[in-house]
Amino acid sequence: MLVKEIMTENPATATELMSVAEALGLLYELDVRHLPVVRGRELVGIISDRDLRSFSGASDDQAMEAVEGARAANVGNFMNTSTVKVDPETNVREVLELMLLHRVGALPVADLDTGDLLGIVSYIDLLRVLQGTLDAGA
Repeated sequence: MLVKEIMTENPATATELMSVAEALGLLYELDVRHLPVVRGRELVGIISDRDLRSFSGASDDQAMEAVEGARAANVGNFMNTSTVKVDPETNVREVLELMLLHRVGALPVADLDTGDLLGIVSYIDLLRVLQGTLDAGA
C-alpha cells in the first residue's frame, strides 16, 4: 500500500508569518494536531500542537500573558524546519518506520523534486489502515 492511497490531500496549512494564535485556532477548529507550513506551495516546515503547548496549556494566572504571546509570535519561530517528508509513492510500511524512528505523529507528503506540498499522512491514517486490515481478517 502506498502513501497516496491513504494521505489527506490538500491539507490545511500555516505560513511562517501566521500568528501562533491563528495556528492554534486552526488546529482546534479542524481538530487536527499538525499543520504543514508553506511558502507558496513549497513545504518549509511543520508545526504541531506539541510545538505550541506553552501557549495552549497556560494556567489561569498565565492565560492573558499566553494569549498576548500567541498573538505576537509567528509560526516561523516555532515550526520544525528539519521536517521528514515522504512522496506519494512511499510504501506505508516505510512511513510507519519513519514515524516511529523520529517519534512524530504525521509526515508531510511532498513532491521531492519541487518541494511542493501534496498532502499529509498521520497516525490516524495508519490506524484506519490497521482497522481495515483487522476488519478484513475477522
